[in-house]
Amino acid sequence: MKRSLCGAAIAALFAGLASGPIHAADTPAAASTAVSTAAVSAAAVSGVDKGAIDGAVRPQDDFFRYSQGKWLHDVDIPADRSSWGAFNIAQENVEGQIRTLIEGAAQDRNARAGSDAQKMGDYYASFVDRQRRDALGVAPLQAELARVAALKDKRALAVLAAHFSRIGAGSPIGMSVSQDSKQSTRYLVEISQSGLGMPNRDFYIQANDAKLMDTRAKYQAHVEKMLALAGQPDAAGQAARIVALETQIAQAQWSAVQNRDPVKTYNKVTIAQLKALMPGFDWDAWLKEQGVAGKVDAVNVSQPSYLQALDRIVAATPVDTWKSYFNFRLLSSYGPYLSQPFVDESFAFRGTVLSGAKVNRPVEKLAIAQINRDLGEVVGKVYVQNYFPAERKAQVREMVDNFLLAYKERIDTLDWMSEATKKQAQAKLAKIAVKVGYPDKWRDYGALAIKRDDLVGNAMRAREFAHGYSVNKLGKPVDRSEWHMTPQTVNAYYSPEMNEVVFPAARLQAPLYDPDAEPAINYGAVGISIGHEISHAFDDQGAQYDGDGNLRNWWTKEDGEKFAAKGKVLVAQYGGYSPVQGYNLNGELTLGENIADNAGAIMASRAYKISLKGKPAPVIDGYTAEQRIFMGLAQARRGKARDAALISQVKSDPHSPSEFRVNGSLRNHPGYYDAFGVKPGDKMYLKPEERVVFW
Repeated sequence: MKRSLCGAAIAALFAGLASGPIHAADTPAAASTAVSTAAVSAAAVSGVDKGAIDGAVRPQDDFFRYSQGKWLHDVDIPADRSSWGAFNIAQENVEGQIRTLIEGAAQDRNARAGSDAQKMGDYYASFVDRQRRDALGVAPLQAELARVAALKDKRALAVLAAHFSRIGAGSPIGMSVSQDSKQSTRYLVEISQSGLGMPNRDFYIQANDAKLMDTRAKYQAHVEKMLALAGQPDAAGQAARIVALETQIAQAQWSAVQNRDPVKTYNKVTIAQLKALMPGFDWDAWLKEQGVAGKVDAVNVSQPSYLQALDRIVAATPVDTWKSYFNFRLLSSYGPYLSQPFVDESFAFRGTVLSGAKVNRPVEKLAIAQINRDLGEVVGKVYVQNYFPAERKAQVREMVDNFLLAYKERIDTLDWMSEATKKQAQAKLAKIAVKVGYPDKWRDYGALAIKRDDLVGNAMRAREFAHGYSVNKLGKPVDRSEWHMTPQTVNAYYSPEMNEVVFPAARLQAPLYDPDAEPAINYGAVGISIGHEISHAFDDQGAQYDGDGNLRNWWTKEDGEKFAAKGKVLVAQYGGYSPVQGYNLNGELTLGENIADNAGAIMASRAYKISLKGKPAPVIDGYTAEQRIFMGLAQARRGKARDAALISQVKSDPHSPSEFRVNGSLRNHPGYYDAFGVKPGDKMYLKPEERVVFW
């Protein structure tokens, strides 16, 4: 399933929301100083964090730094983090709440065997027992290392690759179960490129980049150290061969931009056709080990040319090199659960080299994160029982309904879209499903065994459980009640095959949501997610799916061309932004998220206006409603990141860094110009004909 995760919908405001919008002259103060207090409700709270504002920066020149410049100056990124911002703070708060619940479960030695409390408590106890982990060393992986050592020939490679996929250790062939993009009522096995130890192909093949060349050298040294820690002979030689093999695999893989195309990545083939793509591979054995043999007569191959190239790579690579490769895949995946030397080396590369963090997170926090991943809905159930007010769900659902109505009204007024395409867009909008807070039914983890003295086993069984859960969907109707994100996740998503927007409970709390503030701030701060996710239904990917979640072109040729032309302008805009010297954003990779940021922003102001039901919008703390929406969306998107993390983001993440999500969106919206009096000569100014407005 292709899901678009939450990004900040940077709100653009239209004139007329407030009674007499304040226009900025030359300084930020002009945008937020003396106004008549007659329109201000005595009990109203603006929700604006005035302590974060940098008064030395004009909002017309750099809204991101104006809205949070003092915070950016005063707050350091924690040593154990690669980035820090409002979303991180919210997730940290959630983890603190969850830790209280899980540590309580861990102290209860009388919990019923197999109960949720026993699973949470024993998993936590196994993770924080560093003494036992250090005593065991690599021993918990000996059975799997022996499995690799027993590999005799390349035909048997298929079984090993499938097994490693099942236990989450990775292999060159990825497997998942998702909805069929052209028959959204059915599940389908997806086969895709995989198997790299660095974020994506660019880290292996991009030439003339000193930083990436240095990362490649450090990666090979990391591979060698991990093998040496496990007592593998000739660790240096093995590391060189592993990196050479991964480089060949990377050269065969599609780029991140190519993988964004839902049409090109939809290649449904029969099992016979699958075998023809990669004839040197034992697909029957692979399908059997994956647990799907006899359950499917067709699969989707996301990148057919990759399998063809991989067939040649398998044929040319000695069995011993494959043994080295799978040994490292195992150590890389499970190293964080072993003794301290493995944990330290894993962090040295993944935490420091790739992300820039200076120290690892405390073991207790790592344990909470692990349990959140592996027992997601077990934790989610107790989280919402303790920390999510029932009335919050209704409040946010009302906001979502206002956003949907705003979109409905907006589609009717678009001057670039034909009536035929508008009719199709309205039909899709009407079918968008909404989920807020938590699922109506919870996943059953009864078949997952968790033991207090077996951390590696717990992690491995959890991954196999998740794999089995997915495989068990095959042949059954699509479960439209299922959530693909836990309630305690500070995020949100849109699913094109489900045609649904999902807002977990944890996204709807401080500092991202203020239930006591006048609603404008929340239409900015929470509108980042609501407007953004709805807009994904109509971004360059989502717009290729219809209201039933099927990949189908419902656009007229002329409208499709107009949409694509707008996209090209946005690609060029964002391609000119550089978060780190020498590294510009990839406008094609980030196009979908940038469309959602821009479109969702416009909807924030429209949805807020709908919420007023004809009443005047108040001026509070010197801010008009328009300005508060802008401040809300910008301050909820506050954040800073280390250079290493930004480089990784530029190379592999479809989201733009926070600064450009805020400023990049606002530059395109007429409402921002009206709210802050932006004029020619201001640094944020774009000529009207250069601004891109999709929706």
